[in-house]
Amino acid sequence: MESSTFVVRPVANDVEWQQVKAIRQAVFVEEQRCPPVEEWDDYDETSRHLIGFVKGRPAATARWRVSSFDDRPAAKLERFAVLRDYRGHGYGRMLVQYAIDDARRAGFHRFILHAQAHLEAFYASFGFVRRSPDVFYEAGIPHVVMTLEEE
Repeated sequence: MESSTFVVRPVANDVEWQQVKAIRQAVFVEEQRCPPVEEWDDYDETSRHLIGFVKGRPAATARWRVSSFDDRPAAKLERFAVLRDYRGHGYGRMLVQYAIDDARRAGFHRFILHAQAHLEAFYASFGFVRRSPDVFYEAGIPHVVMTLEEE
């Protein structure tokens, strides 16, 4: 996905992977106080990582991986992060749309995410629906399960 200043693409090399790690460290570990042991997991090995650049500078990241809900295959969208200096310009929205489109190109038409509760309306604007009234905590932050089905 590309705008005049924002470009998103799959991580292509170790330099970009290090940039992704730096963004996640800044947003999740430092800013949101997520314990590092919870941020870095085995799914990093098998996920498709995305990186967003603003005028060539690393500014955002996300990942998606193969998962399921209701016992059917789905793409689980995770780890959406935009560095503080780049928020408020629509880059997060473009990042989410790219992740959905990227997973769709891989054959998925069902998507799941654990949304931070305060972002529920944001993800609903893409068509995601909350799957349960329950709120749960990941890294001490309230989350809700949301899905999007295109089938």
